[in-house]
Amino acid sequence: MIRRNRHAGCGRALWCLAVFLAVWLSAVPSRSEPRTRSVLVLEESDAIRGPFYAAMFAAMRSRMYAAGLPLSIYIENLDLAFFSGRDYEDYLRRMLRYKYREHPIGVVVTIGAGALDRALKWRSELWPGVPIVFSVVEHDRLKTLQLPADVTGRTIRLRLSDMVAAARAVVPNLKHVAVLGEDFDTQAATAFRGFPAELAAVAAELDVLDLTGKPLAEVLRRVADLPPDSAILYTPIYTDGTGAFFPAVEAVPRIAAAGRRPIISPIETYVGRGSIGGFVLVPSVIGEEAADQVLAILGGEDPAVIPVEAGTSLRPVFDWNEMQRWRVDQNRLPPGSEIRNRPLPVWRQYPAQSALIALVVLLQSGFIAAILYEARRRRRAEQEARVRMNELAHVNRQATAGELSASIAHELAQPLGATLAHTEAAQFIAQSQASNVALIEDILLDIKRETMRASEIIQRLRRLLKKAPLDMAPVDLNRIVEEVFKLVAAQAEESGVELVKVEAPEPVIVRGDAIQLQQVILNLVVNGIDSIRAAGRQKGRVIGRVVRLRNNLAEISVVDTGQGIPADQLKSVFEPFYTTKEHGMGMGLSIARTIVESHGGSLVAEKRAGGGAVFRIHLPLLP
Repeated sequence: MIRRNRHAGCGRALWCLAVFLAVWLSAVPSRSEPRTRSVLVLEESDAIRGPFYAAMFAAMRSRMYAAGLPLSIYIENLDLAFFSGRDYEDYLRRMLRYKYREHPIGVVVTIGAGALDRALKWRSELWPGVPIVFSVVEHDRLKTLQLPADVTGRTIRLRLSDMVAAARAVVPNLKHVAVLGEDFDTQAATAFRGFPAELAAVAAELDVLDLTGKPLAEVLRRVADLPPDSAILYTPIYTDGTGAFFPAVEAVPRIAAAGRRPIISPIETYVGRGSIGGFVLVPSVIGEEAADQVLAILGGEDPAVIPVEAGTSLRPVFDWNEMQRWRVDQNRLPPGSEIRNRPLPVWRQYPAQSALIALVVLLQSGFIAAILYEARRRRRAEQEARVRMNELAHVNRQATAGELSASIAHELAQPLGATLAHTEAAQFIAQSQASNVALIEDILLDIKRETMRASEIIQRLRRLLKKAPLDMAPVDLNRIVEEVFKLVAAQAEESGVELVKVEAPEPVIVRGDAIQLQQVILNLVVNGIDSIRAAGRQKGRVIGRVVRLRNNLAEISVVDTGQGIPADQLKSVFEPFYTTKEHGMGMGLSIARTIVESHGGSLVAEKRAGGGAVFRIHLPLLP
């Protein structure tokens, strides 16, 4: 009985063992299966290097997510620059073990030698069998580390000789250099620990002022006395000799302001912040290279076959603005240099506007040439054009096409007339013996402005008459009237007309198209001046008044002391082509009423007691 139970117990034990092995083997991923698509990034001290590491992480994330894989990316800052010791490291290890106990990691990415060192120590406990991809590790540092086969990455190598080469390109007669940065024995300066050994070689040719590890106040004082044939070689300063902390990019502008000499730096994020550049580490390249290795591993590639290589992130980069400041010859820069912040040509910044300007200039040039060539026949051509327009307006008086043509002709009268006057002036000056090139250039600029104005009028009239949406925005009627009075001030003075502006005591805001409303009031004011002139009076007055009405309306009234409007013509004045002027087209008031009505308002004409006319515009106030 005992023997039977023993055999039965052995059988059950073997069965349990088989089940355990099956479960265990099923949990172990095979080489053909993709790894867990979760990435843990360990950064040793990004709190003091924010911009650099932010750019690197952004590039890393972008490259990984662009692959289309369902990735989970976790980032942990170990903060080793400020905290150290066995207790702190035990805390980090326990925190990581607890935090990711339910989040399997497929690849660990380390940033910096300190992070790589800790990852190697903790891997057997926290991430057994998980590959490690490292970055931002100085090339010579790898000699002190025993890397397992499944640990790969890219190294960096910063050399003082590269900074000196960049300094010679910036300062051709270089004789003095000031070397700035943290004490090279500190953890933050790990990548620069080889610089002291190079100082001796540099000192053979240059006068070297070593300010590494000095208080910032002393650094600022010493660099202020540098001679003109000097350059500043800047390695990062996060804490100075007194222990004072500085954010990543704070010290550079302060030194640039005090030193008044070009600053050579090996970090890209300092370029444009006071540093002219040099052979710099480009963080986006570092991030992309690390991401490519991670994606290869997640895709099933054996990390042991991915070689450890020097990264390609060290590149010659220079800032255009600093180059202009120090008058640096671009041809002296190292081959393959990239120039940042160079302003684009105007035609590349504004391609559409440039094309339009070129077209306008071309058309305007042709227009001027035609005017000069046809100067003797100009009057006859103008008369023929006026006859044709009158005939067209008469035939198509009630047709939309005819209204559009007449409207555009009316609104373009001022800019085209100004353009013609400027052209005649330019012709006269060009034909005179004492030709004034500067004045001709000013006239051409005026022609260009008038042409652009005519183009704008055409676009707005087309949009209005096609019932397209207006360019509506809150406008102050007080300011509209003020602008109109400024425009006609010279004409009024010449005609002996006094302009009286009566503004409301507070802004009168309506929603409307400022340019179109200005055109309406301008038409009314000009008509008033013409009416006073036609009446043959030596003096007259045009009054523009803005008031608020009780029924949530705004009123603009334009009053003149001219010859007035007969009672039987008060309604007819708004009809298209109706005019009492000898040379008028009869479209001004018609267009004015159309514009006002499109704003939800009304325009009426009244007789003024004592002579003259009153035009009242009512517009809804903005709630």
